[in-house]
Amino acid sequence: MAGELPFESPLVKLREKIQELEQFGSEKGIDFGEEIARLEERYLQLEDEIYSNISPSQKMHLARQHQRPTSLDLINLIFGDFIELHGDRVFGDDKAIVGGLAKLDDMPVTVIGQQRGKDTKDNIARFFGSAHPEGFRKALRLMQQADKFGRPIITFIDTKGAYPGITAEERGQSEAIARNLRDMAMLRVPVICVVIGEGGSGGALALAVGNRVLMLENAIYSAISPNGAASILWKDASKADQAAEAMKITAQDLLEMEVIEGIIPEPRGGAHKDYETTASEIKNSLVQHLADLVNMNPDELVEDRYRKFRKIGQFAESGKVVGHKKEDNEELTIIDSPLVGKE
Repeated sequence: MAGELPFESPLVKLREKIQELEQFGSEKGIDFGEEIARLEERYLQLEDEIYSNISPSQKMHLARQHQRPTSLDLINLIFGDFIELHGDRVFGDDKAIVGGLAKLDDMPVTVIGQQRGKDTKDNIARFFGSAHPEGFRKALRLMQQADKFGRPIITFIDTKGAYPGITAEERGQSEAIARNLRDMAMLRVPVICVVIGEGGSGGALALAVGNRVLMLENAIYSAISPNGAASILWKDASKADQAAEAMKITAQDLLEMEVIEGIIPEPRGGAHKDYETTASEIKNSLVQHLADLVNMNPDELVEDRYRKFRKIGQFAESGKVVGHKKEDNEELTIIDSPLVGKE
């Protein structure tokens, strides 16, 4: 069973035993039906035990699973008449960001996603899904076009972070991300963002200022990658699993802290097990949330987006939570922020 993760090894071994018994019975003409049925029953029990108790670090590995569906996989399954558009009209075409025009059922939309490669060569061409400034500017160009023509915007987030190399810094990486954050906040059309794999750092935030932020069940979303956090806290990136446990990066944690608005279920074992079912669940969520957002006028959409992000985090004076607004001449202390987790 290719692509299985370490915590799934008991399932792999049991499945191999079942297959061996089936093959031996077929070769020798012996009926092992009862034995195989008992093993199949045990397999289902073990599967339930494993996938019902996935830890944050295990979810991190599921989110990074190389066979997990990419943005283009999901775009082609969810939308019709997709026309990809290229370039930022300033420097070039960054293949780490894909986007264009499409239809969600009969509704014209603009869809944008961060795109990982399917193999080593493709990953190198797409910078492993980590965009340069021209990628973020391409995304913003498509959003501004959607805003002009009144099309809802759907973004798919799947990156460990923005490209960290000198070429990106030379072309204005931080400015490009900051501009996206500012301009997305002012878009006058519905914006729905879906974290489909790993949503890491500013590279994820640059496509995530939406009216609704949703996550696949086993996706992760954080202000810094667990590897980066481990490098800072313990000077050891290999402690990423330990960092993931502490950072509150799972969809379940972020829904509880009201950073996101919904969790999209995945097939048993992860999205990579069944692309079609995963795409269907995402589509159902998009249709549901768009039905609410399309009834808002442009001013209401901007205000809705502002309220969504304004409520993140709590403030306190003298140890007592008083709300989110800082009054004149009062010093308020941040006691809890979803960006760093909860106790």
